[in-house]
Amino acid sequence: MSTFANKAIRFFHSLQPPPAIPGDIGVLFPFNDPAVRKVIRAFFMKYYNDKTSRHLMIGINPGRHGAGITGINFTAPRQLRNDCGIDHPFPDQSELSAEFIYAVIDAYGGPVDFYRDFFIAAMSQLGYTRDGKNLNYYDDQRLMEAVYLFALQCLEKEFAFGVKRETVICIGGEKNFRFLQQLNNENQLFSKIIPLPHPRFIMQYRRSRKQDYINEYLKAMEDCMG
Repeated sequence: MSTFANKAIRFFHSLQPPPAIPGDIGVLFPFNDPAVRKVIRAFFMKYYNDKTSRHLMIGINPGRHGAGITGINFTAPRQLRNDCGIDHPFPDQSELSAEFIYAVIDAYGGPVDFYRDFFIAAMSQLGYTRDGKNLNYYDDQRLMEAVYLFALQCLEKEFAFGVKRETVICIGGEKNFRFLQQLNNENQLFSKIIPLPHPRFIMQYRRSRKQDYINEYLKAMEDCMG
């Protein structure tokens, strides 16, 4: 039987953009880049090369300075090298969301412990831009409608990796949470959803309370672990 890593690598290597994306919206699609494909293989073989089930955390969609470059959710080039120990040819840059998530990962015990228990997905595994700036899938009604089926199909494929469906953590406590709630109500995907504030919001507007939010994330993860 294939490992979690094998299934995840096949999934990311075979990703294709959803159809009917509005013409004024760009798609961040790094997955055809040989360097990204190499990084994805190295990451999943390092942390997921087993048949252990993980709990799921779902973010919004990749950004230009993080997963839009590396292909690894909430992992910018700097975290990929410094925290995960995976070398790559990408520019040495970071992003606020990745910095917060890796602070949480460090507080949990480090990448080995964290990725043994959790898999971080995204509501849309592809990111979007407009006029050269990041665009969240829910910020354009046309895009949100185009992403709906894509998001559902990706989740169903991710379930096959070996993720647990009892409790899911939603990273993004407002619009992303509402979208996931709708998806869940209409398709019965999860028994319980725990919403958490988005890392970018925390780092941009609540940085002085960063440790409080790290503790909130750790509590949600503890609830998942039962």
